[in-house]
Amino acid sequence: MIVIVDYGLGNLRSVQKGFARVGYEAEISDDPRALEKADGVVLPGVGAFGDCYDGLADRGLVDPVKEAALSGRPFLGICVGLQLMFDGSEESPDSPGLGLIPGRVVRFPEARETGLKVPHMGWNKLIPTPGRDNPLLAGMSDTPYAYFVHSYYGQPEDDSYVLARCEYGKPFAAMVGRGNMFAVQFHPEKSQTDGLSILRAFGQLAENGAHV
Repeated sequence: MIVIVDYGLGNLRSVQKGFARVGYEAEISDDPRALEKADGVVLPGVGAFGDCYDGLADRGLVDPVKEAALSGRPFLGICVGLQLMFDGSEESPDSPGLGLIPGRVVRFPEARETGLKVPHMGWNKLIPTPGRDNPLLAGMSDTPYAYFVHSYYGQPEDDSYVLARCEYGKPFAAMVGRGNMFAVQFHPEKSQTDGLSILRAFGQLAENGAHV
């Protein structure tokens, strides 16, 4: 069973429906015991970094989420769920992150510096990192596009964690990974065929009992 972490914020139902569209049942839960038993765990997120971390903390989910991510079972962060996996964010300087991916979350430069609007909103082309084995991108098209809505993005300390980039004034990490942990800044459930292929691939990892 795939479990989508419910901490009071996030696009829970749309992610659940996305998995259903590719043939996988996903349960929405804030019960730490469900995370312990899950074959795969998804950490979604919408809104401010600090509010999302507080939502986890208020429900006693910080340690259970960390334990699930470090268990070797497939783990997927989506949007602010990706950002929470870092050490912290410029958006909420007083709030910690989960510390699963070394690095911090930073804001896009303002429009006066790049000529581009912030937030970054809409479709953008994914550029997979050459030479990186990434099972979640295996089923995507030759020119994959994904749907983004964000003003901040994760900046890993080590480029080896970057699985795919996009260009928006400058290259930024659109997908990161570390072992069994994967995270996307975009919304796969809103990214049509290419996005659904990511959810399908994650479902297959969870179904097969993969320890990545």
